Amino acid sequence: MKVLVSVASRHGSTEEIATALAAAMRHHGAQVDVSAPEQVDEVDVYDVVVLGSAVYRSRWLRSAREFAERHASALRGRDVYLFSSGPVATGGRQVNTSYDACAVAERTGACEHRTFPGKLDPAVLGTGERMVVKMVGAPSGDFRDWDAIGAWGARIVARTEAGERDLDGVGSTSSRRGMHR
Repeated sequence: MKVLVSVASRHGSTEEIATALAAAMRHHGAQVDVSAPEQVDEVDVYDVVVLGSAVYRSRWLRSAREFAERHASALRGRDVYLFSSGPVATGGRQVNTSYDACAVAERTGACEHRTFPGKLDPAVLGTGERMVVKMVGAPSGDFRDWDAIGAWGARIVARTEAGERDLDGVGSTSSRRGMHR
């Protein structure tokens, strides 16, 4: 099974999630390429595409949105999984799914979307970003759950190997029913 993990990351935290996800998938037998969205010319050689983006002001980064638009028809012919990173919830509160993730899921026929808490390091932020963080009161720290990321990678490989596809060949029926939008 050949997998593409393509991720838009502004400060590297989401890229680290993609690297961990790829490592978990490789551990379970998948051949995995990791590339930034703007570096991908075609997706036809992949059985599975995982597209992720950092979330800023409840939006995916432009390169991830443009990737989905550019490859929409080819993506509809394979298993697509989406993830967002960056929202930080406190007190066990759920974070909202970004509008962009919902739109990309519709456009690509994605099997599933996951939101992973991110990392917030004020030292790497620009002045405007620090102001926004201060305004919304977002806590600093690394909130990424490496076990959950690895488990999701293993689950994607297992689902694909098991051939869990619905009758129209678009995606996994069980994952579509549980898709978080």
